[in-house]
Amino acid sequence: MISLKPTKGVLLVAEPSIIGDVSFNRSVVLLAEYNDEGSVGFILNKPLEYTLKDFIPEIKSELTVYNGGPVEQDNLYFIHKIPDLVPGSIEISNGIYWGGDFAAIADMLKNNELKEDQIRFFLGYSGWEHEQLEQELELNSWVVTPNEYENNIIGKSYFDFWKEKMIEFGGDYLIWSNAPENPNYN
Repeated sequence: MISLKPTKGVLLVAEPSIIGDVSFNRSVVLLAEYNDEGSVGFILNKPLEYTLKDFIPEIKSELTVYNGGPVEQDNLYFIHKIPDLVPGSIEISNGIYWGGDFAAIADMLKNNELKEDQIRFFLGYSGWEHEQLEQELELNSWVVTPNEYENNIIGKSYFDFWKEKMIEFGGDYLIWSNAPENPNYN
């Protein structure tokens, strides 16, 4: 298991002890911003039962929208790996970009020029105030690990992502890889 200091671009993997938290139970979060004011991330493995066209009907895209986190769930956010096509993009790390000119995105979506492995949409985000994330790390709520997928994480399958990380960590984490989401069901 790897546990690093939090920085932009790393992954936060929820410890198995986070039970009952709808947003963060078995979550893998990409940390998009980390500074003295706080942190912002997006949950990568919690797809919603909505597609982009459910929120923006004029864009008839079937791209899945993910639960990015419990903050500002009335706003749509996106990460991508096409900064040359999206003015105003902010690099997170390893060729992963956050935001940018949504009009450019909308045009590409209307023309079916974007693929699922190039962009991911989120409803809301995960946010931590100054030192809040550090407190959660001290309470062993998260494992901080590098993003070895780099910008290919955008197209990464969400289905077994958390389970894969538990297997990768090994040791005491292995038992959790096959445990039911609610251990009371065991």
